[in-house]
Amino acid sequence: MEYRVLGRTGLKVSAIGFGCGDVGGLIVRGDTALRNRAVAMAISGGINYFDTAPLYGQGVSETHLGLALKECKADVFVGTKVGLAPEDKKDIKQGIIQSMERSLKRLDMDSVDLIQLHNRLTPNPETEHGRPDVSAKEVLEQVVAGFQELRAQGKVRFFGITGLGETETLRAVLDSESMDTVQACYNLLNPSAGVSDIPKFYTHDYDQLIDQAASKGAGVIVIRVMAAGALTGVSDRHPLALPRVTPIGSSAEYEEDVRKANSFQYLVEEGVVDSLPEAALRFVLSKGEVSTALAGVSSLEQLEQSLAWAEKGPLPQAAIEGLAQVWSRF
Repeated sequence: MEYRVLGRTGLKVSAIGFGCGDVGGLIVRGDTALRNRAVAMAISGGINYFDTAPLYGQGVSETHLGLALKECKADVFVGTKVGLAPEDKKDIKQGIIQSMERSLKRLDMDSVDLIQLHNRLTPNPETEHGRPDVSAKEVLEQVVAGFQELRAQGKVRFFGITGLGETETLRAVLDSESMDTVQACYNLLNPSAGVSDIPKFYTHDYDQLIDQAASKGAGVIVIRVMAAGALTGVSDRHPLALPRVTPIGSSAEYEEDVRKANSFQYLVEEGVVDSLPEAALRFVLSKGEVSTALAGVSSLEQLEQSLAWAEKGPLPQAAIEGLAQVWSRF
């Protein structure tokens, strides 16, 4: 396993991290034995960063991860998140502190290494699907204050944001250098967070957010590596996976993402990779500014494959250079 520095935190994290979210679903919906085996396999394979959130399974992910880590007697890095509810906007700092206390109780831990704001950042915050957006001003004046208080209490070591929402608002927060990390949406279907030599992108343009974060000393955690499964190139989903997903930063519909994913089949046909998911993971790992790429899995086989693909390292440079032709047709 390759280890990379998580920005100014100085933590050396595995190039792939274990995503404990709803989309893959193993930690949320797998049985106890499967969860314990998966966490043990990940640690044995060199993974030392585990990423969860209260939103995943409405707290179930945190509870299950805490139990599995205790069973494995694991010494790893753990990151969780805080998703502000509409009522928390009245006192954001207190909302963050209370959310962290609930998370620590579910994890059965005294502290975590990383806490991340899970709300979208926009210039004119609105509430969507029960979760309010947050402005750059609210982040810098109130969210940071909550995170700093938690750090003073010894409950967190570092803090960051999820890089979703309006790009300029995300960039404004990163420019402040107040965040230690950012979770960036970056994959073969939307590489705009880390690729510059492509035309104006067909969907959300993240405007090289990864490069900006790295230049400001923030560690980069990549999410949606497999575009929620679309980069398998097939629509069938594993029984433990979330049955339906909403694309982030790519097409309006998941089926359209699957169709676009098959544009990269030539990498398999030419022998560059053995499968589309391998291409997807190794593409993300080819970006040197990426600290860790989260692998969300539904099975032990998927986890084993991810570990094997990570060992192969980045895609060949010639293959990366050829991707622009595919993106230009999107």
